[in-house]
Amino acid sequence: MHDFLLKELVNTNIEDELIKIGFDCNYAPKAKSKFYYKNYKIYDLTCAQANILKQTALSVGADCGTHREVITGKINLSDCILGGSITQLQKIAQKLQLQPFGLKELGKKLQKITQEMQKNKTKIVGILNVTTNSFSDGGEFYNYDDSIKHLHKLLEDGADIIDIGAESTKPYSKAVDCDEQLSKLIPILKYIKENNINIPISIDTRSAKVAKECINSGANIINDVSGFEYDFEMAKIVAQNPEIKVIIQHSKGTPENMQDNPHYENLTDEIFKNLKSKIDYALSKGIKKENIIIDLGIGFGKNREDNFELIQRWQEFKTFGCPIMLGVSRKSLLGMQEKTNEDKDIYTLALNSILINENIDYIRVHNVKLHKDFINMLP
Repeated sequence: MHDFLLKELVNTNIEDELIKIGFDCNYAPKAKSKFYYKNYKIYDLTCAQANILKQTALSVGADCGTHREVITGKINLSDCILGGSITQLQKIAQKLQLQPFGLKELGKKLQKITQEMQKNKTKIVGILNVTTNSFSDGGEFYNYDDSIKHLHKLLEDGADIIDIGAESTKPYSKAVDCDEQLSKLIPILKYIKENNINIPISIDTRSAKVAKECINSGANIINDVSGFEYDFEMAKIVAQNPEIKVIIQHSKGTPENMQDNPHYENLTDEIFKNLKSKIDYALSKGIKKENIIIDLGIGFGKNREDNFELIQRWQEFKTFGCPIMLGVSRKSLLGMQEKTNEDKDIYTLALNSILINENIDYIRVHNVKLHKDFINMLP
């Protein structure tokens, strides 16, 4: 009897693997989509829509899970889980565009999100806190000369973006007056402009007034950890400047109360729907979709288990079609509150190495050099 030898392929370049076994190298770039399997959750389909979707999936050898009462029509709506190879999903997308009950639009959306995405190296967002009470380095760069010195270190270490904040939003922190924020931010932005420093600058603020003044002083990105919920003028200010990008973050509550026993019935579903509503709001105000970056808000209204689940499942949010940023640097989820920043940076890199391997778009970190050296080491 033949002793068959099997090995599962995990996190591998399937195109290379196909060529290695003698597969036609000219056809391999197209054939690889048959070997990538994806699962998508589709919310709130009618019974008619769900039945057609399931039959369409089965017709191409894929599958679709629905509520058991879809076939009887005893329910009004059902969430569905559609699974198949990218090739199968693209066939489903094409067939759905010929179906009634609004499924044409679902087909178009499915077709778009299953198009192969180009893999780019993760970009590093370096943190420059000009605060007195940030959880990691509060007060260390509050002085202007110290902030400029650290700005140059972030540049030398290879940051792709520098995120400057003058208001700590750690748990139980208080809001900082707009004028006080601007007194710290504007001189740094002026220095950057006068010295022709050519790097995207992000401003970490919840205030529309601060955002407006910083944009006028040369900032390129606004990082709003409240996701437009703190200052309702923020979306308007960003929309008025069509070249400006915005980072929309999920946060449950405010810094003053967000860690008071945060609870979710379904963590990823609730955050997914919340961020979808924020994206829709941004678009309704005139912000271009290509200018939106999504941050899942690690540590903002989540417990430790929530944070790790989001790190494991961040790719589910790629279906928005927006770049994703995560910030785990030195945060409490590491469980190292009494350790030095040097120790925290090592474990931060350990977590971020997973995200980098999965091609996340942005990671926000304190220790840029450690992460840049790691990324440059990779093939």
